[in-house]
Amino acid sequence: MHNRLREDRKKPSEQLADLNGQGAEQGHVPDKENEDLKTAQEELQRRWQYLAEAQRLSHSGTFGWKVNSGELLWSDETYRILGFSRETNPTLDLVFDRIHPEDLDHMREVKDRAAQNGMDLDVEHRILLPDGAVKYLHAVAHAGRDSSGNLEYMGVVTDITERKRDEEERQALSRNLQESKARLEEAQRIAHLGHYYWDLVANRVTWSDELYRIYGLTPQEGPVDMATVREMIHPDDRDHVFWVAEEAVRNGTPAETEHRVVRPGGEVRTVQGLGTVKRDASGRAYEMFGTVQDITERKRGEEELQVLYRDLQESKASLDEAQRVAHIGSWVWDLEKNHVTYSDEYYRIFGLVPRKDPIDIATVREMIHPDDREYVFQTAEVAIRSGERAECEHRILRPNGEIRIVHSRGDLKKDASGRPYQMFGVSQDITDRTRAEGALKRSQFYLSEGERIAHIGSWAFNESGHYWSDELYKIHGLEPQSEAPTVEQYLALIHPQDRASMAETIKIMQERHRGHDLIERIIRPDGQLRYVRAVAVPVVEEGVFKGFIGTTMDVTEQELLTQELRREQAYLTDAQSMAHIGSWAFNLVTHELLHSSDENARLYGFDPRQGPISAERFFNTQHSEDAPYVNAALERAVREGTDFYLDQYRIHHTDGSIRFLRAIGHRNPSGEPGEYVGVTMDITERKRAEEERETLRQLEAELAHINRVNMMGELAAALAHEIKQPIAASITSANALLHWLAHDPPDLERARATAARIEQDANRAADVISSLQSFYRTGTPAERQIVDVKETIGEMTGLLRGEADRHSIKIHTELGADTPNIQANRVQLQQVFMNLMLNAIEAMKDTGGILTIRSRMNPEGRLIVSISDTGIGLPAQSTEQIFDPFHTTKPQGTGMGLTITRSIVESYGGRVWATVNERAGATFHFVLPSDTEASV
Repeated sequence: MHNRLREDRKKPSEQLADLNGQGAEQGHVPDKENEDLKTAQEELQRRWQYLAEAQRLSHSGTFGWKVNSGELLWSDETYRILGFSRETNPTLDLVFDRIHPEDLDHMREVKDRAAQNGMDLDVEHRILLPDGAVKYLHAVAHAGRDSSGNLEYMGVVTDITERKRDEEERQALSRNLQESKARLEEAQRIAHLGHYYWDLVANRVTWSDELYRIYGLTPQEGPVDMATVREMIHPDDRDHVFWVAEEAVRNGTPAETEHRVVRPGGEVRTVQGLGTVKRDASGRAYEMFGTVQDITERKRGEEELQVLYRDLQESKASLDEAQRVAHIGSWVWDLEKNHVTYSDEYYRIFGLVPRKDPIDIATVREMIHPDDREYVFQTAEVAIRSGERAECEHRILRPNGEIRIVHSRGDLKKDASGRPYQMFGVSQDITDRTRAEGALKRSQFYLSEGERIAHIGSWAFNESGHYWSDELYKIHGLEPQSEAPTVEQYLALIHPQDRASMAETIKIMQERHRGHDLIERIIRPDGQLRYVRAVAVPVVEEGVFKGFIGTTMDVTEQELLTQELRREQAYLTDAQSMAHIGSWAFNLVTHELLHSSDENARLYGFDPRQGPISAERFFNTQHSEDAPYVNAALERAVREGTDFYLDQYRIHHTDGSIRFLRAIGHRNPSGEPGEYVGVTMDITERKRAEEERETLRQLEAELAHINRVNMMGELAAALAHEIKQPIAASITSANALLHWLAHDPPDLERARATAARIEQDANRAADVISSLQSFYRTGTPAERQIVDVKETIGEMTGLLRGEADRHSIKIHTELGADTPNIQANRVQLQQVFMNLMLNAIEAMKDTGGILTIRSRMNPEGRLIVSISDTGIGLPAQSTEQIFDPFHTTKPQGTGMGLTITRSIVESYGGRVWATVNERAGATFHFVLPSDTEASV
């Protein structure tokens, strides 16, 4: 075999010369044999030429390899394929120097296995020529043994470069086809758009993968029976859809319909279908091709927009149309050529006429709003570098100057090396949606702000889930979170004593679809008890129950105040019962009895348990001899607008006896004309005591007792009056708050100021109750703290300045630099200043004047405060009596203000007194220790 390889290596001329030489050596050979030899030589040369030409045409060369010696034998074509000259002595090292670096290790491994195992070879690899050209080679060799038994190979190497290039081109074409298909599928996926082929003859339809997904099915091969498709269309839309299809087949017009489909899981989706009919040469319809787009989200968005813009639907038809139609366009950005290809819809979004050729990226850049331009391209560059999806919202400028807002998303396409070469994406015109979302966000902000100001939370409960506003979380002491508490979690917040009843209430709500309005007790996570008012309203649409909506308001302060008022009412009722004093409210003009306590009814012999008693029945009990006197006093009080005092009058008791009564009536200046409040006392026993001198002292003691109880009634009435004022102010402010919030848009600044007044009035009422309660509760001292006297004087001056200005009174302060802070109850100290300052203003309200407040330290280290006026002054003989209970020099006075003032000052170990000024007016003084710790 080795000799054959060596002979194959010789050229045909060399082989012919060898044959001639052999003929010369054998000159004795006959001429005929020479002719035969010459003919054989020519035949051999022809065959060799055929072989060489065949190798050249097929780009195939032969080779031999002596494994042990490493000797290589090549044909001429092999030299040309490997890029060596004919004079080169071939070696394995030369061959491996030409092998492509990426194939070198593999070829060394093949060579080693061949040398060890003697296996046949069939391998493809690349070589790298000196000029940088790359060739693809295919080598096939058969292993054998020479005469000495040594391993050798004979084979053929073929240049398959052209074939490889053809294969790569075919792969590129296939890849482009796959990418085009993938872009179509991606566009369908992003836009939720599927397509179909309906074989009208076989009545079967073939769906794209996305259309299967739109119908909630798993993509599959093969057609779908039309009956199956029919069943998946919503029953209410089924006939209409097929009627449209039949019309399209009959008339040749495109089929277009919007309808609902029902997924296997029961979910209803809204789709828009388009279809065109194909006909054969005879005009017979044989196929319908069309698209189906899932427009459920668009429809939901349209419904929300319709709610927000219901007042503008008729006058803005074009906007309503834009709300109902979602414009989506697709685009392909060639990153290498740096130009963009748009779909027709995308051109229309930009306000351009559709065209087929791509647009240079510089032109695209100019169509983006200048303020968004850098942001858009920076987003794209970041996506290209990171390999992630590009997504942004930006503005575009149409040729007519119109600005539109679009939402764009793009995904990268990469080649085999991972280099991005293309970005495919979609853009949607979201101008109308963005505007609607802005309006919705503003409405939500106004609602949230209103809830925050009013401490009202809102909630909703339906089959799709629960909703709590942020303020509702705060009311319950929780941090706002994405999901509202479940019913079980909510019940855990209810007071343990109320939990079972609340669970029953919720059960009845759900079973009977009935709302409620109730006060609940809740326990916050920090252990704090709060009272809330929960209102639930069922939502019914077209006779179908949808769920509940409601509000929850924190009414802790109001509820505590109500409970306190109920207790005070109970105390007052008990006091009246014990003292036989009844209270009432009566309009002397309209003769309407506004209020009558139970004890007042019992004074006349009526049973309060029998229901309301008319004013006529009370007046009918009057003794005939006293009726003119009583009626005249009442008429005079109405006529002059003054209080009245009936020292005594007689009535006929229901038991037949004659009873002596005394009545005091106080005109209510804040009420309706002729409205009076007062008390009635049974003084029958007193009259009898006057007739029985022996029991005079006992009767006087009882009268003193009655007077003390009467003082309690007056105090309760005063307390009710003090509480009624801030409550009335709160109600007025609450009405104003609703008025400001009802504005469109809501006037938040005024609403916030009104809410602040509500808080101040509520705190004022609570402070009055707490202060007076602790002041008159035996053994319970009012809470004391270090109080800045100057600051308190400033507060009360600011509070009463409006009242002083109305009467042309100037308030002047002379506060000593050594005025100390004292330990006191702030509310009680404010009450002292308010009583004394109001007395001074009352004394000057008809003439005007100056109210002066002075403070200093006296030599004993005590704080002395003086409040002077320039009013009518005081009678010299009554300077001490003015501090007695019910002593008053004012027609509308209760006679309790100075009594309360003296009680407060003396409770701190201090003293209060009054002096008459030399020129005009009076001065009230009080002294307090700077470090008092006395308990009330």
